[in-house]
Amino acid sequence: MQYRDFGRTGWKVSEISFGAWAVGGSWGSVDDRESLAAMHKCLDLGINLFDTADVYGDGRSERLLAQLRRERREPFYVITKAGRLLDPHIADGYNRENLTAFIERSLKNLDVEALDLVQLHCPPTDVYYRPEVFGVLDDLVTAGKLRHYGVSVEKVEEALKAIEYPNVQSVQIIFNMFRLRPSELFFGEAQRRKVAILARVPLASGMLTGKITRETAFADDDHRKFNRHGESFDMGETFSGVDFDAALEAVEELKALVRPGETLAGMALRWLLMFDAVTCAIPGGKRPSQVEENTHAADLPALTAEQMAAVQEIYERRIKPLVHHRW
Repeated sequence: MQYRDFGRTGWKVSEISFGAWAVGGSWGSVDDRESLAAMHKCLDLGINLFDTADVYGDGRSERLLAQLRRERREPFYVITKAGRLLDPHIADGYNRENLTAFIERSLKNLDVEALDLVQLHCPPTDVYYRPEVFGVLDDLVTAGKLRHYGVSVEKVEEALKAIEYPNVQSVQIIFNMFRLRPSELFFGEAQRRKVAILARVPLASGMLTGKITRETAFADDDHRKFNRHGESFDMGETFSGVDFDAALEAVEELKALVRPGETLAGMALRWLLMFDAVTCAIPGGKRPSQVEENTHAADLPALTAEQMAAVQEIYERRIKPLVHHRW
């Protein structure tokens, strides 16, 4: 495992980290014992950063990470998120009272005195134009409730606005072979300001594993069944917003680029690490075997110039018209 600087925090974090959405819920059935085993495997393999949120299983994911910390001695970082408990989820809800309550709840769930880093959880765009929201986060840092803060965003516009605030340490954004827009302008600006970038949804909700087919059946509580058109939250969270059939067709072309002995998932994760601006990718995993496969990607040889160009060409031809202008 290789490690990269996490912005200006002084942290060194694993290039492949762990996204804990899947162990909380909205991805079909999960078993806490298996989830905990997967997180133990992360530490065994050198992963030292876990990304979670207060709404993942209504605190379930955070509590599992608290249990992991009790069972292991080696240090690791936990990034959580706040804001999606709001109902309705509106900009006015991002106020001092609510944010403080969310932070206190996460502190309890994670069983810590201070959160390593909290990110606003894909708030409405208007929140990024309200300096007072970031002032509240500054006050929570001063009060010792947080060590650092950042944002998780849906749109490039939101990412660019967020990093104008001097104490935003990280931006979590969807970036994968189906979502290339962040690399055009935002990556350079984030690097200039030394802001960490977490590539979320790195495998496009599993589509870029190459294992999903038209016959794949998803459980009723799996967002890949119930949110394909944004019925419950932003549709960009599910298969990166790409139409299911169009994504399958693109995947077939991408499979032809995979080197012998490798997998499409491994190539997709290694592709992310070709971008110096990316601090880490945060694929999920409900089982230790998935963690092992994801982690192995960090040890693969660099992609060739020909592979990188071919991925770009497939994106331009098949995917860009569907997503580029939206996020």
